[in-house]
Amino acid sequence: MKVKKSRLETLRMIISSRELGNQEELLAALQQEGFKLTQATLSRDLKQLKVAKAATMNGNYVYVLPNATMYKRVSSPAQIKEMMQVPGFISIQFSGNMAVIRTKPGYASSIAYNIDNSEIPYILGTIAGDDTIFMVIQENIDEHDVVTALKKVVPNMV
Repeated sequence: MKVKKSRLETLRMIISSRELGNQEELLAALQQEGFKLTQATLSRDLKQLKVAKAATMNGNYVYVLPNATMYKRVSSPAQIKEMMQVPGFISIQFSGNMAVIRTKPGYASSIAYNIDNSEIPYILGTIAGDDTIFMVIQENIDEHDVVTALKKVVPNMV
């Protein structure tokens, strides 16, 4: 299951950083990142991620993620593995049962995704922008407990 999670995150990063218009291009990009899979598996992954096709400014159709503003395209992407290893977390601030997490541009959505899927019982949910995550926490939960739990999910959180 760990391989699938890694593959899906890599697929998100590929789609958000490149303009690819068909599954063969996606399969080749995934293979460059070390994932060898069938077209059928890719189709299931695309369906699970709710990937669609949208027209670009020049009229070509490319794959896009459900909320394209969460995954901004970069003009000269680094290798996907390299992007995933760079910590995006910058800071966290609390106010009552809410928190705001600041990230490097483009990292908020993947960090929020990891938080939402971490099953930390007292984090009710997140909303991510490009470099900011809004997080709602159950009432009367100590900030230290939240930070301790997030350290297991958010790379290089101090």
